[in-house]
Amino acid sequence: MTPEAAARQQIDQKLTQAGWVVQDLKALNPSAGMGVAVREYPTDTGPADYVLFVNRNAVGVIEAKKDAAGENLTDVERQTERYAAAGLKWRKEQTPLRFLFEATGQIIRFTDSADPVPRSREVFHFFRPETLAAWAAQPDTLRGRLGTRMPALPVENLRDCQVSAVTGLEKSLAQNKPRALIHMATGAGKTFTAITAVYRLLKFGQARRILFLVDTRNLGKQAHQEFAAYTPPDDARKFTELYNVQRLASSTIDPHSQVCISTIQRMYSILSGEPIDESAEDVSLNEIRQAAGQQKLVRYNPAVPVETFDFIVIDECHRSIYNLWKQVLDYFDAFLIGLTATPDKRTFGFFSENIVAEYSYEQSVADGVNVGYDVYEIVTEVTQRGAEVKAREWVDHRDRATRKKRWAETEENVDYTGRELDRSVVNLSQIRQVIQAMKTAVETKIFPARKETPKTLIFAKTDSHADDIINILREVYGQGNAFCKKVTYRAEEDPDSVLASFRNDYNPRIAVTVDMIATGTDVKPLEVLLFMRDVRSRGYYEQMKGRGVRSLDADGLRRVSNSAEGAKSRFVLIDAVGVEKSLKTESRPLEKKPGVPLKDLLVGVAIGSRDDDTVLSLASRLVRLDKQLDDKAKARIQAAAAGIPLGELGKALIAAVNPDAIVQAALAAAGAKGITRSEDTLLPEEIEAARAQRVAAACAPFDKPELRDAIENARREREQLIDHINLDTVVVSDFSEQADAQARAATQGFAEYLQRHRDEIAALGFFYEQPYRRRALTFDMIDELHEHLARPPLMLTTERLWNAYARVQASQVKGTDRRRQLTDLVSLVRFALGLDGELKPFADEVDKRFQTWIFRHNAQRGTAFTPEQTEWLRLMKDHIASSCSIGRDDFDLAELADRGGLQRAWGLFGKELDTLMDEMNRELVA
Repeated sequence: MTPEAAARQQIDQKLTQAGWVVQDLKALNPSAGMGVAVREYPTDTGPADYVLFVNRNAVGVIEAKKDAAGENLTDVERQTERYAAAGLKWRKEQTPLRFLFEATGQIIRFTDSADPVPRSREVFHFFRPETLAAWAAQPDTLRGRLGTRMPALPVENLRDCQVSAVTGLEKSLAQNKPRALIHMATGAGKTFTAITAVYRLLKFGQARRILFLVDTRNLGKQAHQEFAAYTPPDDARKFTELYNVQRLASSTIDPHSQVCISTIQRMYSILSGEPIDESAEDVSLNEIRQAAGQQKLVRYNPAVPVETFDFIVIDECHRSIYNLWKQVLDYFDAFLIGLTATPDKRTFGFFSENIVAEYSYEQSVADGVNVGYDVYEIVTEVTQRGAEVKAREWVDHRDRATRKKRWAETEENVDYTGRELDRSVVNLSQIRQVIQAMKTAVETKIFPARKETPKTLIFAKTDSHADDIINILREVYGQGNAFCKKVTYRAEEDPDSVLASFRNDYNPRIAVTVDMIATGTDVKPLEVLLFMRDVRSRGYYEQMKGRGVRSLDADGLRRVSNSAEGAKSRFVLIDAVGVEKSLKTESRPLEKKPGVPLKDLLVGVAIGSRDDDTVLSLASRLVRLDKQLDDKAKARIQAAAAGIPLGELGKALIAAVNPDAIVQAALAAAGAKGITRSEDTLLPEEIEAARAQRVAAACAPFDKPELRDAIENARREREQLIDHINLDTVVVSDFSEQADAQARAATQGFAEYLQRHRDEIAALGFFYEQPYRRRALTFDMIDELHEHLARPPLMLTTERLWNAYARVQASQVKGTDRRRQLTDLVSLVRFALGLDGELKPFADEVDKRFQTWIFRHNAQRGTAFTPEQTEWLRLMKDHIASSCSIGRDDFDLAELADRGGLQRAWGLFGKELDTLMDEMNRELVA
């Protein structure tokens, strides 16, 4: 058989597998099937190797070539086009044939000439006749729709990084780029982004079916839940109400499904004929090493033709698509869309360096999407140096699988290293020391203010190792079974229910896992990760660290950790096996100088300490502080920074030392001087100059002492130093001379502050303009004054001031036994300014003035207020006592609204109501 004949035989076989009836011209029967492929069909330029008929109409042509070294099918594309444009014998239409194939026995290339820019691509197999019929019936092609029919993306409820990812992807698809990579940090919402893109491809791109590919069953389950929860921006219905989503659990793809979620393992099984081990779907491909003898090639499956999917979204694509598993992606004629937080060189290469969106971990921390982390190290003697068990020692021997023990002598000396721990040798003391060290560190150094153990995840080496850790955890913490749980695929308790409790409930506080929560699974309240296993894969390690990066608001954190104050602002990675040192990680802790006070970092960058460690440490502190402060504190800092928000100050520092941005700045600077440079030819001094300029600009705001003070004061307000070291005893229980001195300093400082800031604070203008004031005193004005006084350096709350005056001028202070309210600050100001001879609660003064006012008013009216009117006036007086003033809007508040509100008051007083309120505001407060 000649090489040409051998190739034709294989082409015939593939056409038949795809549902074509292959015929010679002399045996032509156009009704033999929906699709007929006719060999050596005559045209006016010579016989075409194959002409394809669908429903008796000629639609395509195949140019067949022999399998030979150096045979390049792109060289014969013009020949295919010539046959497609030629006149076919017995055909009336003169339009060129649309579907063009070049094929050998091994390779097939395809061009759809109806595409906006027709471009050939290699396909695994021929398409079915039904597919070409469906494409021919459509007014435009998929690639045409991607270029013209995708409307602008609604940006509501999308983060900037998600908008960038979807728009970047759609731009890439419009340019007919077959592979696109979305690099988004863990926690930035990759799956939500992907579902947004999938929805738009189905609705506007009219995609027939999309494959969402994962590498563990747990991730598939999680993806299915997110599809079910997704509500598109232009439709009130859920995604699963609009489109059929199938999570593949067998070898049958629902013909009505528009989204199919599958593990790559199951899809490989379907296409290779290799029986699937159900447990294989539970373990990440990072953990699977396929034996050479088990590797089977993917082959054509008529039930799942190559055109089954238009798009394949590959979740966690850094680990799922190489070696054996890559065949799944080679099989389908689909656009490939990769999602990953941890790409490596292999990932970039596979996706042809087409990175449509890039959002790094550092950027996500700066944006508040994720939190930063600190590293805490635990080293034990056995972990570091190993140990030896002498011969003829009586010890337990335990079966790894059954955990059955036998008591026996060792036959020889056993030396083991730290790497052999919990595999060939188990040293329970080593596990106990690590757990005890973690407990002590968390309670005294890491989260000393917490009353409960923060949500903690421990990575174990094996399932047996996890069991040992669980037992020792319960022993060390003195807790029961609910306190800590094992969450692995081999756990007897349903892992999904344990995981849900770990995520949402108080217990368990600690989870131990080998693989199930290592990647992709969200547990936002996590604040501690303990590594008791080393990890070889850089990407896998980054994914494991990613379990802790998710941000969480204050309410969400308090739901599972009652004593937490504020939002989650960081997590702590406890390294008990040297995992940080054994790998050079892509993302790194922003905090490089954890022992340096924030004040020193601020002054340092102002003076000129501009190294990466200092800049990134300051950035980390500012981003963390931004999560902890309330809106008022943030507003004060923003005002001191000339309108720049605190979070933006931190983000600017991170961006300033971004190596890629520095290189681009250096290139731009060289270009501005007329110097032609590339990244490879930039001089070190040019790069350093660009860096210095960027860092100087980012650090410039911190030159202002008022900004540094505002940031440091905000931190001091937020944090309290808890001294667990120095114990205290009672020596004297009485007022001391020192306490009196402090009280006098407080009252003197208060009086001086009022004098110094009389023109800056609205409330002070009210008092200093007596008796000719121009505006009423409001609660907001008092609140503003209190904010100023309570900040450093004065730190004078209303309660503290009242107590200071009670100590210094006891005979002139009344009502010391009552709880202070904010409006008591009015009395404090009046007393400090000498407007009142004694200091008494504001409500008491309002009561006294009310009696005087209503008595005078009754006398002037000639008739007294009615009992109901008097009761309403008392209600209005009480409101003034707690809020400094009253207006029409205040009648909507509970104590007045319950009595009938403004409508009832107006019925009692008529037009006189506004006059009465004005009088009361003036006379009861002034």
